[in-house]
Amino acid sequence: MVNDAIYGFKLKQDQSYTPEGLRIPVTYIKVEPNVVVGKDLVALGHKHSISKPWQGMLKKISLASILGGPRFMRKLETEKNVGEKVQISDVFNVGDIIKISGVSKGKGFAGGVKRHGFKGGPKTHGQSDRQRAPGSIGQSTTPGRVYKGKRMAGHMGMDNVTVKNLKVVEIKEDVLIVKGLVPGFSGGLLKITKL
Repeated sequence: MVNDAIYGFKLKQDQSYTPEGLRIPVTYIKVEPNVVVGKDLVALGHKHSISKPWQGMLKKISLASILGGPRFMRKLETEKNVGEKVQISDVFNVGDIIKISGVSKGKGFAGGVKRHGFKGGPKTHGQSDRQRAPGSIGQSTTPGRVYKGKRMAGHMGMDNVTVKNLKVVEIKEDVLIVKGLVPGFSGGLLKITKL
């Protein structure tokens, strides 16, 4: 299926009310027109400067003046020709069920308690500074090593996350209002796909 997805930027999370008076969480997503710059390739956003290879490519297809410096180039299946724009109205209507993919917020280096929900050790019995320590991690002579993928402290966040079964509540010009919360920080790039 073509023209079933578009890229946008997360604006903010808020709350809204249904006609029945039920309070719901909503996310505002700014969906600028995605300009087709090649076969299944779109450009969006604005950047001060772009690399020479991209400048040459955009000039070759006469899009340098339209786009300036695009911030992102992403793959997107579409029926449109080079130079045409994929608009929000081409893809979505109010009431559509969608999925949204993005990169979650980065949390830096985190311990086992925060990252994996470990319980930690007892606070008593002579233990003064080991409450949040992971404890023993390995086995004895067999296998004599720690298995790969062991849940331990490490980098948390900045993962690709997809949230499914979100509903389009409203469309205002180039802003898509979705029921539910989506991954990432304000200004982060999101891929919105119709289910």
